[in-house]
Amino acid sequence: MMIKSRASRPPTRAHLFTSEQFIPSPLETVFAFFSDATNLERLTPPWLGFNMVTPTPIEMRPGALIDYKLSIRGIRVSWRTEIVDWQPNRRFVDVQLRGPYKSWVHTHVFEAHEGGTLIRDEIEYQIAFGFLGSVVNRLVVARDLERIFAYRMQQTARFFATGLSSDT
Repeated sequence: MMIKSRASRPPTRAHLFTSEQFIPSPLETVFAFFSDATNLERLTPPWLGFNMVTPTPIEMRPGALIDYKLSIRGIRVSWRTEIVDWQPNRRFVDVQLRGPYKSWVHTHVFEAHEGGTLIRDEIEYQIAFGFLGSVVNRLVVARDLERIFAYRMQQTARFFATGLSSDT
């Protein structure tokens, strides 16, 4: 009798990051701002050295590819995302095709509320390296995401508070 055995690795754990922000501006205006990929530079902290590589303007739609470069803790990274779901004035989803994560799915949700728009970001991501990746997430990645989204929320509030949204 021959017994076959296969070593198996435990699945890499998925992590979830969520963020919500209310903006006292109409849904259509807020969605238009976030659906313009060039605004990523405006919303990304300077310490990440964000640089859009894809020529603009980018037509946002399912299948749209967006390439950019940034520095994560001093390491220059190329990142490519694809828009996999596009529902104007409701939501869009971008998925990492190439980048620093084992997987990355970012869902952007927009809901009209009395007096403005609720923006909700949900990011489901995985880091390689099994248990070690979970430790790195807890000590570094989750904290970095908190800082990045705190900056993003601050910039979003500033943008809409200054009346610049009429440019969008």
